[in-house]
Amino acid sequence: MEEKKQPVILAVDDDDVNLFMVGSILGNESKVVKKSSGVTALKYLAENSVDLVLLDFNMPGMDGMEVLAEMRRREEMKNVPVIIMTGEIDVELETSVFHAGAVDFVRKPFAPMVLRERTKRVLQNEYLKRNLRKEVVRQTRLAEERLAASRRLFDQTVLALVKTIDAKDKYTQGHSQRVAYYTRLLGKRDGEGEERLQELYCMGLLHDIGKIGVPGAIINKTSRLTDEEYAIIKSHTTMGAEILKPIVEFPKLSIGARSHHERWDGRGYPDGIAGNDIPRDARLIAVADAYDAMTSRRSYRGVMEQERVRTEIERGRGSQFDPYFADLMLSLIDDDKEFKMRSDPVDPNAEGASERNKG
Repeated sequence: MEEKKQPVILAVDDDDVNLFMVGSILGNESKVVKKSSGVTALKYLAENSVDLVLLDFNMPGMDGMEVLAEMRRREEMKNVPVIIMTGEIDVELETSVFHAGAVDFVRKPFAPMVLRERTKRVLQNEYLKRNLRKEVVRQTRLAEERLAASRRLFDQTVLALVKTIDAKDKYTQGHSQRVAYYTRLLGKRDGEGEERLQELYCMGLLHDIGKIGVPGAIINKTSRLTDEEYAIIKSHTTMGAEILKPIVEFPKLSIGARSHHERWDGRGYPDGIAGNDIPRDARLIAVADAYDAMTSRRSYRGVMEQERVRTEIERGRGSQFDPYFADLMLSLIDDDKEFKMRSDPVDPNAEGASERNKG
């Protein structure tokens, strides 16, 4: 029923008169292909596309039900609609025809109007179904493109925001991106799938979002912080959680921001929770954050050697860090023989450091 071509109807009957009648009744509006046996019909269907099959019920050799059953088994023809043609029909036969996968039946000898109308109805339904499938595919593709565009916009917005935060401190430029990268590496080693890895990456990117509310003078102070200044520094965790909390579609973002400075032994902040009470993702980010702090230049020291970093991670295992995630980081360090993990995959020349400690 497509505008560009006539529908193709395959008529299958061992009676030449019946085939002639089908061609005469339907030939003006459709292209009618005629076959006199089930075997030749299946061969044609295997090599050609048709819109409808008119299939005789009683044929020598391979009858209509056998042909229909074979059609439904074969991938290339299983969805072609079939109308059964038969001289006799009762409730039992009608039921078996529909159960076998036929869409309708017509009685022989044909009433021209009945054959035309039933054929027309089936072809119209198939046309609508075919175009509905095409529309579903088209709308799905459009939705996927919109989603991809939204994700790109989200990623670009987050990255711009992260760079703004990191730029407040000349010693932390690139920190958030590196923490996100290490967080993803740890998640991958933990066996997480791609969707979860992307989730962890975003949590790592935004873990320090609260620093936007910390005065630059405190962030950039090179001397020892006062108790009051250190309290302001620590408040970036709760501020970050409050900033991210309204993003209801991604509730874990606020968890990473709030809890990445909690310690396994309970001596962290802001809540002083310990062990498995600390959200799992925050425990992972904490190790990534500490690794970047130690492998980045600071105002009071240079970049730590990889072996010393390993020693510090091992020392903090079970006190500062979840032992499981500490072990994952140690395994990453051990595999990083040439100390290449430190290179920022986004900006290899970026220098960075974790937040300033009190001392």
